[in-house]
Amino acid sequence: MSATAARDQQPTNDLTFPRGTEPDLRAVSAPGGVAPLVLVLGSTGYVGGRLVPRLLAAGYRVRVMTRARSRVEALPWSERVDIAAGDASDARAVDAAIAGVDVVYYLVHSMTAGRGFAETDRAIAETVAGAADRAGVARMIYLGGLHPDGVKLSAHLASRREVGEILLNSRTPTLVLQAGVIIGSGSASFEMVRHLTEVLPYMPAPRWVRNFIQPIAIRDVLYYLLAAAQVPGSLNHAFDIGGPDVLRYGQMMNGYAVQAGLPQRGIAALPVLTPKLASHWVGLVTPVPRAIARPLVESLQHDCVMKNHDIDDVIVRPAGGLTPYRRAVQLALGRIALDEIETSWVDSRVPLAPSDPMPSDPEWAGRTVFTDERSRKSRATPAAVWTVVTQIGGTTGWYSASVLWSLRGLWDRITGGVGMTRGRRSRRQLTLGDAVDVWRVEHLEPERLLRLRAEMQVPGEAWLEFAIEPQPDGSTYRQRAVFFPRGLSGRLYWLAMLPFHGFIFSGMVNRIVATAEAADS
Repeated sequence: MSATAARDQQPTNDLTFPRGTEPDLRAVSAPGGVAPLVLVLGSTGYVGGRLVPRLLAAGYRVRVMTRARSRVEALPWSERVDIAAGDASDARAVDAAIAGVDVVYYLVHSMTAGRGFAETDRAIAETVAGAADRAGVARMIYLGGLHPDGVKLSAHLASRREVGEILLNSRTPTLVLQAGVIIGSGSASFEMVRHLTEVLPYMPAPRWVRNFIQPIAIRDVLYYLLAAAQVPGSLNHAFDIGGPDVLRYGQMMNGYAVQAGLPQRGIAALPVLTPKLASHWVGLVTPVPRAIARPLVESLQHDCVMKNHDIDDVIVRPAGGLTPYRRAVQLALGRIALDEIETSWVDSRVPLAPSDPMPSDPEWAGRTVFTDERSRKSRATPAAVWTVVTQIGGTTGWYSASVLWSLRGLWDRITGGVGMTRGRRSRRQLTLGDAVDVWRVEHLEPERLLRLRAEMQVPGEAWLEFAIEPQPDGSTYRQRAVFFPRGLSGRLYWLAMLPFHGFIFSGMVNRIVATAEAADS
């Protein structure tokens, strides 16, 4: 993106709309002044993570349900919500979480899950619907997917339609909002458009680039979700929602190019690229891994536009109207330029082999463990070293052997992993649970310890630790790579990587310390 284009993307004062403080979106308290209690399922997801603070601003009492309490506690709004620990597939846990709730937001789905995701989604929907009926919930609100009628849907779209039908068939009044491609900083759909356009001056593409779709800005999705809680009575219905523009996918790419200050892209539609092949292609060209790219690609196989505008009879459009596509792109680029991305697809979990957290002592239980440990004293303060450590990954890189890291990331993408280009949500801040390229923040103690867990395709389990110890004249920086091999392949993998560790890990130690000392001076 050119410097001029970057300046043009600076956010305006309406960037955060809706804020939740608008009069039409404020919570309506019950007699006695008690605000409605809302349960958000999927509060750490892309949409849920943005919805919760706006619900709080609108005056709602908010409860969130999560399997990872520590992940929620790391978020800036955690102290203002009630946290219910548990899994949405556990009927007892859901009954406990839903007790006393007025409105339920259902924002969970298994887009990145493997085989059996439809059964999982169905079971969770039935569990939540049953719990809502027993608790006497006033309303459920579900964010589903925009889809055409009369055609065979992709497995993921069919599953999302089924979830909506299960909720609508409950005794609890339900609004199903069916949205198409969501455009906003950090959304997987936006990142797919962004990187395909920026990387490829000419794109051989599947035939679906000619299909019509109706994108919607994330802020308009949030508006509809907030306004849905105000819908009175027993209305039980599915509604399509979309932005004001109906575009071909190729037009979306070139619309992005205009906003980013790039030349128009040539696009050739080819009949030979199946959804499977196209998802591989998208996975290699963009940071979006194949596990996420495939359901996105499959959802584009047919024209996907609003069948009607019945939603206008239920929810008045936001002041100023819905956001045009190019304006949504402009706002998203503004957020990226200022490093103010609230939530991102990179923080969604692409499931690999399940495993337990790393024990504090790698020799625990007598497991086979390989380690690479290095340390160095530094004149820099712990705060200075911590700043350098927590900026690792993404555009900053890994402070050593960038070619080797790139090759490892490329191999991970080829084999179906997330790859190094996944990046991170913020260039400056890390939060527990954040993604950092092929790693995930598993433990974080400011100015003391950062532990990353590998999410790459690897025959075993791997961690990377950065520890800082204060000293009278500065600090001691300690770095440890830990690998639990799985079978013979895991042992051979570690042996094959040993020759490169000297370049990678020693370079990291030296560069991190040197960078911290230079900044601290």
